[in-house]
Amino acid sequence: MITYWHNPRCSKSRAGLALLQERGTEVTERRYLEDAPSVAELRAVLALLGCAPIEMMRPGEAQFKALGLGRESAEEDLLAAMAAHPILIERPIAIGASKAVIGRPPEAVLEVL
Repeated sequence: MITYWHNPRCSKSRAGLALLQERGTEVTERRYLEDAPSVAELRAVLALLGCAPIEMMRPGEAQFKALGLGRESAEEDLLAAMAAHPILIERPIAIGASKAVIGRPPEAVLEVL
């Protein structure tokens, strides 16, 4: 079972989802813009990704700059910002039992299989 943090308006997110479905993978979609993850959920996914919070963010988003965030911002501030403003979360993210990957490029989602 793969949990897929999905934004259907994003072509990369749609492409990653299609790749998983083409392989017959059971996928649970989570439209994270409407159902924002909590800070605890973000921490759990970060542990599976094995990266820092800034690496799962979209620093080019206007909201990132509007919040006064930067690459040097404290991890707690970045986590709180993603929970409050899920548009800041890089997409898509495929989450398996023991690993998660950011689907950039979309083919990267296959690494959780």
